[in-house]
Amino acid sequence: MTVTVAHLKRGQKGIIKEFTEDILPIKLMELGCLPGNEVELVQIAPLKDPIYINVNGSHIAIRRSIALRIELDLIEEDTTAL
Repeated sequence: MTVTVAHLKRGQKGIIKEFTEDILPIKLMELGCLPGNEVELVQIAPLKDPIYINVNGSHIAIRRSIALRIELDLIEEDTTAL
């Protein structure tokens, strides 16, 4: 199964995979939604749209339809370090 930003749970993080430029609006790419950058899900609005994410320290609200286009590699949290 492909994991996208829309599939994240609150607090989960992932690394953006490669994508073609025409998939995302240029404004999102200017704000840091680029391949290799880390994304964290901050909050989901009550009606599941929009989705608030943290990319490079910037909190961005994006539509769920756009979030479904951003594929991620999940970052697994190390719980054994505690």
